[in-house]
Amino acid sequence: MRERVWEQYLTSQDKAHLALKPGKSIGFGEKPALLLIDLYRGVFGDRPQPLLEALEEWPGSCGIAAWDSIPYIQTLLKAARDAGIPVIHMTGLDQDGLEGWGVRREIPRTHLNPDAEERRRRRYDIIDEVAPLPGEAVLRKASPSAFWGTPLVGHLNFLGVDTLITCGESTSGCVRASVVDGCTNRYKMSVVEECVFDRHQATHAMNLFDMNQKYADVIPLADALEYIAVWHAEHSGTSSSVLGG
Repeated sequence: MRERVWEQYLTSQDKAHLALKPGKSIGFGEKPALLLIDLYRGVFGDRPQPLLEALEEWPGSCGIAAWDSIPYIQTLLKAARDAGIPVIHMTGLDQDGLEGWGVRREIPRTHLNPDAEERRRRRYDIIDEVAPLPGEAVLRKASPSAFWGTPLVGHLNFLGVDTLITCGESTSGCVRASVVDGCTNRYKMSVVEECVFDRHQATHAMNLFDMNQKYADVIPLADALEYIAVWHAEHSGTSSSVLGG
């Protein structure tokens, strides 16, 4: 079994406690959807840069970690689209007069130069590499959770979805908040490890650990692709698994 990203941060006591009660997988349900959380320009910037450099122009940047995730997310997104699985994009809500949850961390707009103001206007634009296709839902949120104050639950109920495959950022912030709320709403939550990222390695790893312990299955991309392929085969009239079974 491969080593999980969080294992290097666990103490001997942590490992002994975990051995007493091995966790059980939540598993997948009957109808999945892919939830992409906050894959917008303000997190990536306009080009790959180390975190501390990127923060000079993009205060919400996740640096190289964001760019490294793109090929994995594209692979997952293509698989979902090819299988006919609903795709839902979440991004930020930027509206004059509406105070967002992160407003206390932002530079006052009166202090922005023209270039910074232009970047601010683009910060919630979903990046081209994972841009929504016509017919894919794009929901905007003013809080960390994809569920709070949005029509997400109604949309999922309409589609009959019981399983959410989750990717995006940040692992410790909006991904975690969305996973907790998804679990609270009784959805089967999966987090694809290679397809989520954060600004800090330790925070990323330990939030994956905690979600895997309580709220979701944290799974490798290969497992997500296998589930999608099997689901597609079962719902497209294919007689046998496309995985070689």
